[in-house]
Amino acid sequence: MSRVYNFSAGPAVLPEEVLREAADEMLDYKGCGMSVMEMSHRSSDFESILHEAEADLRDLMNIPDNYKVLFIQGGGHVQFAMVPMNLMKNKKADYIITGNWAKKAAQEAKLYGEVNIIASSEDKNYTYIPDCSDLPVDEDADYVYICMNNTIYGTEFNELPNTKGKILVADVSSDFLSRPIDVSKFGIIWGGVQKNVGPAGMAIAIVREDLITEDYLPFTPTMLRYKTYADKDSLYNTPPCYNIYMCGKVFKWIKKIGGLEAMHKRNAEKAKILYDFLDSSKLFKGTVEKKDRSLMNVPFVTGDKDMDAKFVAEAKAAGFVNLKGHRTVGGMRASIYNAMPKEGVEKLVAFMKEFEEKNA
Repeated sequence: MSRVYNFSAGPAVLPEEVLREAADEMLDYKGCGMSVMEMSHRSSDFESILHEAEADLRDLMNIPDNYKVLFIQGGGHVQFAMVPMNLMKNKKADYIITGNWAKKAAQEAKLYGEVNIIASSEDKNYTYIPDCSDLPVDEDADYVYICMNNTIYGTEFNELPNTKGKILVADVSSDFLSRPIDVSKFGIIWGGVQKNVGPAGMAIAIVREDLITEDYLPFTPTMLRYKTYADKDSLYNTPPCYNIYMCGKVFKWIKKIGGLEAMHKRNAEKAKILYDFLDSSKLFKGTVEKKDRSLMNVPFVTGDKDMDAKFVAEAKAAGFVNLKGHRTVGGMRASIYNAMPKEGVEKLVAFMKEFEEKNA
């Protein structure tokens, strides 16, 4: 069968070029006679894969030398716990709630200390990013936490919050490598890779070295300490080898097309095509305030649940899949991550125009 246009929020579309390369190497990686999924994580072949992936990521993001790059099993929910377990020295942290995943992260952190919600957009169902220029940051807070891009609700931070000198921690899962960011402004950047970088099952954490200490909470398991990964170059135990291999290929693909500046330009062009249509449509409407719109996740509705369901069904039949919105929001959502080609967005808009003509 031909490939569909996959608008899933995650696990999500991967570059076709990367998938074909991986398929070619599935049975025999570079003449070693075995798949990456079969090789020892202690072998020279895999260590080369690991170190090359880290080097490429450092190059792409211009990661300073005083930050460690850690490849960690599990996704976001593991990081929701690792952050407070490793940073809550004073047992206090400030969270900015702009969607479901920041809310879940705060709920997890409450297991380990006091959590202050210093800004939230819950009052308007997370359809905007709150003003974070003058926050009531607790003077005893160990860190301030944000989710940079909100997958479910389709908002994105375009300006970082004023943390008043406190450590800034950011979940970048759904806009990871979609645009340049200044790593030095963060204490920890982490992202589950399944949305924009690789297969599900792993997170990448970029952690400033001074935050990697033995002063984690006393009950923190060995495998939930950033120091465990940092001390052994993510090889303390068997890592998610195939995930690292696939992420490494995606890093090279991004470098090949021009790096994060070029990727940001591509993503902005794709998003403009879809948002411009939504702004002019008589049937479909975007749900997010324009200034806070995500380049990665675009939620929209018709205002009629039956019409929404009809659109999702007909779109799937036409080869546009996973457009149903999250259960907490309803409607539709098009996730147009790095690997979604511009052609996919153009064809989706053409289908939406045709659907509108028939149903408006």
